[in-house]
Amino acid sequence: MSDEAEAKQPAGFAIIMLASVFVVATCGLVYELLAGTIASYLLGDSVTQFSTVIGTYLFAMGVGSWCSRYVKQRALEVFIRVEILIALIGGCTAALLFMLFPIVDSFRPILYALVFCIGFFVGLEIPLLIRILRGRFAFRELVSTVLTYDYVGALAASLIFPLILVPQLGLVRSGFAVGLTNIIIALLLIWQLRSSHNLVAEKIAASIVATLLLTGLLMSDYLQSWSESAAYEDPVIYSKSTEYQRIVLTRRKNDIRLHLNGNLQFSSRDEYRYHEALVLPALGRVSRPENVLIMGGGDGLAAREVLKHPNVKTITLVDLDAGITDLFKTVPALARLNNGALSAPQVTAINADGFVWARKAEQIFDLIIVDFPDPTNFAIGKLYSRAFYSQLSRLLADNGILVVQSTSPLVAPESYWTVSNTMENAGLQTTGYHAYVPSFGEWGFTMASHGPLPPLKWLPDNTRFLTRAVEKDLYLFPPDMARRPTAVNRLDNQALVTSFAKEWRVYDGR
Repeated sequence: MSDEAEAKQPAGFAIIMLASVFVVATCGLVYELLAGTIASYLLGDSVTQFSTVIGTYLFAMGVGSWCSRYVKQRALEVFIRVEILIALIGGCTAALLFMLFPIVDSFRPILYALVFCIGFFVGLEIPLLIRILRGRFAFRELVSTVLTYDYVGALAASLIFPLILVPQLGLVRSGFAVGLTNIIIALLLIWQLRSSHNLVAEKIAASIVATLLLTGLLMSDYLQSWSESAAYEDPVIYSKSTEYQRIVLTRRKNDIRLHLNGNLQFSSRDEYRYHEALVLPALGRVSRPENVLIMGGGDGLAAREVLKHPNVKTITLVDLDAGITDLFKTVPALARLNNGALSAPQVTAINADGFVWARKAEQIFDLIIVDFPDPTNFAIGKLYSRAFYSQLSRLLADNGILVVQSTSPLVAPESYWTVSNTMENAGLQTTGYHAYVPSFGEWGFTMASHGPLPPLKWLPDNTRFLTRAVEKDLYLFPPDMARRPTAVNRLDNQALVTSFAKEWRVYDGR
């Protein structure tokens, strides 16, 4: 059928086609955001992942638009077929990426191939829509109308994705739900054109794809659990997507492990080594640590160590994700790990962005413990920046001590010493040290203060790892972990995120 014939359609047809423009833009951008988010979760370095995904998607759109010139006739039928293909590929992309990541070696080519396919078909659709609608609008009005719906759809996607889809549905279920939106448009067009077009094949294909996507939507939890079971060595006992991250708990015998966005945060088998090393060398140097601030540490394990000191009166714990603090406060097996620290009367948990909270805070603290995840992306990297340490310096008492978990000085020495260099640039004096934690390997920490570091005055009697003799050896750095010149991690350069990604990529062989 010619384009002229296609223009002679019922009045409701134009409304559906304009709705298609909005849906194409909204769904296409959501697929792009899903791919970028999943890539950053699985591969780290969110800037690189989003940049390459966006670049691939836009390039593919250009290729698709260019190829639309080869559609000589039956543009409407081609459009319906493309809509069905986008629903199928885009709707299944999130599930496919999660399922394939743990079992394939060449993950990136699959990622970019899926993104390219989606971008290609989205780019093909817009020129086809303009051709289909050109008989109903003057050209100037047609282009402005189509582009308006397209841009409004992009705005809708940018709001729906972070505010509704990710926190309410999760990534896998969001993919299937958005795919169903695409297929609904295809089915509406097929129904609208049932009397004037022979669309039996398209009707069958759309029905099959709709059934597949609906099945995937209903089985999303099973698919996510299967992919996580394949990705983790130990059985998954809990998993949940919050507004900020994917929380996964695994368990084998008595060993419980917490993973955030695929990155190990602790193993109950040896976490005491990490948390004693993080907290006690600093806590034991403060004369009277009455008021303590913990940034991060929503699992309550650092708070458990702080509560061992008899002089502690208040602990303010600032962690972004209520999903973590609630989990480790209310689940008995997890509350036992932190000895019920999050329910202790001294502890006040605040769920807020640490960077924003520190800028507004006025209280002075005797001890500040910073236990954030590693700087795998810019959102976390800002919490290792000069600007952030300047705010913490303002909140630190004159004789107080600040301690920061600082990644591995063996695997990532440039990243480790960047933390010290950045804190010193913020006006603090630093002392680095490290401890061996079997689950992580050699792990580093940095203490900082306004003046010279005082000697260790106190250690609890019930430690499992840290003694005075052990503590003395923590400050010795062999040549392969020795200090080296590094950049200062600023908000405008995020040098730490770059060096961290580079060093860990080499170590992991990625």
